[in-house]
Amino acid sequence: MTHFVKKALADIRLNRFLNLITIITISLSILVVSVFLLFFENASRVIESWNQGGRAMIYLKSDFSLDMLPDLKAKINALGDIDDMVFISKTQAIDKLKKEMSSRTTFLETLNENPLPDALEIRIKTYNSFEEVQKFAQSIKKIEIVEEVEYGQGWLGKFLKIFNLFKITGYGMCTLFFLIALFITANTVRLAFYSRKIEVEVMRLVGATETFIKAPFYVEGLLQGFFGGILGLMVLLITYLSVSSGIDQSLASYIYFDIRFLSLKIILLIIFGSTFLGWFGCYLSLKQILK
Repeated sequence: MTHFVKKALADIRLNRFLNLITIITISLSILVVSVFLLFFENASRVIESWNQGGRAMIYLKSDFSLDMLPDLKAKINALGDIDDMVFISKTQAIDKLKKEMSSRTTFLETLNENPLPDALEIRIKTYNSFEEVQKFAQSIKKIEIVEEVEYGQGWLGKFLKIFNLFKITGYGMCTLFFLIALFITANTVRLAFYSRKIEVEVMRLVGATETFIKAPFYVEGLLQGFFGGILGLMVLLITYLSVSSGIDQSLASYIYFDIRFLSLKIILLIIFGSTFLGWFGCYLSLKQILK
């Protein structure tokens, strides 16, 4: 096995440019696939975290009074599973807003009247789908004293549409880049074989087996796939660290969610897949050449 590895490394050094192009192509393919996987992992976490319990704000009409609060809470609890419910008076809301905006503007200090409504902040328990959350919110909105229910329906609905569109696009892009990487890998092995054609013929004449002849090419394909996968993941990690550090976590007001890098299981799966890609490209090429 050591002999085959040394032979493969020697061939990689001899054909540096071709092997570099192959590794870069594989890394680009892995980068594209990894970007989609990163999006899918985090997007699935958004959906799962919402289904496991999301926050919603219930804004009340101007004629609401504290005497109505116990009856209102009872009606809301009767509609579905509520994990927590906190009443926020209009006075508390304006005070909090003034505190948060004090360093940015003094406009709120000039207000003669409080324009904010009384509100209830609720934490919803587990639901199986976004549609069930919508149905629950509509039921709350039908209560006479309720003015509006805000649960991130605008961004979450758009997010689900983008998620489905991105999924379809992802499948197509991943397939395309996989085929491109496979084609270039196979042709690199083909060129490497032709550059050593005389050597291969001599080995055949002295009785070398097909396995002995093919093994260095397979090792070369495996190394190309492995290094291509590592390079693609490194580029993704650097990009992720640069982008995620500047992202505003504004979604946290409705869901418990943080952006994370790919899990170890997915990383290992990607590296295995890229290594297999290198081997498979070599296999297809040698199968055509050594008939």
